[in-house]
Amino acid sequence: MNAHTRWITLDGAVNVRDLGGLPTADGRTTRRGRALRADNLQDLTVTDIRTLLDDYSLKNVIDLRSGAEVDLEGPGPLTRVPSVTIHHLSLFPEGGRHTDVAADTPKVDIDRVLPWQNRPDMGAENDRSIHHYLGYMRDRADSIVAALRVMARTDGSALVHCAAGKDRTGVVCALALEVAGVTREAVVTDYAQTGDRLEAILGRLRSSTTYAEDIDSRPADSHLPRADIMEKFLTRLDEQHGGALDWLAANGWTPEDTTALQARLLD
Repeated sequence: MNAHTRWITLDGAVNVRDLGGLPTADGRTTRRGRALRADNLQDLTVTDIRTLLDDYSLKNVIDLRSGAEVDLEGPGPLTRVPSVTIHHLSLFPEGGRHTDVAADTPKVDIDRVLPWQNRPDMGAENDRSIHHYLGYMRDRADSIVAALRVMARTDGSALVHCAAGKDRTGVVCALALEVAGVTREAVVTDYAQTGDRLEAILGRLRSSTTYAEDIDSRPADSHLPRADIMEKFLTRLDEQHGGALDWLAANGWTPEDTTALQARLLD
């Protein structure tokens, strides 16, 4: 890991970084090697896995992809590592729950998997990413709370990922950092940092038949994780729910959960 950027260099994933080293409002920093974020892990090499196990004590993977994505992409190499537990916590309604029966078939709704933004001059009301981010919270509060509990109450490191490691991963990581007391500026900066790897992320997605056709149909810069998207999302969360902690509390999160997450993530 580069101590200055927090990037973790792997051969089989390109958007991988440690959530350690971020400043909190009370002058502390987040602890390295406790929470990681990544794009799709399907292509991890043996060397990559050894890096995650040996250097980061990886114990838990929080997979935010839909059931359809998991079915289409097939089992990743970490599913064959006995010491790693995979937690499949989709942020979309799945077949048989929340009325989305279509999710039973192996079909990916790419607009939700990889939401793309309208141009900035089209106005905030047309920002599709914020709409989708709020949809994750509306539809799958259970998965979000469960993901944060894995991060709070397990040994070793927990790695959160989706397909690009941008939207679903971005929301879950932002909420975890908000609970930990990380400054809003640092939360937003971490979200936008995925843009540094956008070309490599899109290259990986193009290599998968699950995502390739739609990726090629849209301008590359429409996938940029702009800082103002996360700023507006968190502001909307503040305005509508009183912030991350109040929203979590309304969905079963407890003060004990907060204490546990902060103890895990903070120096």
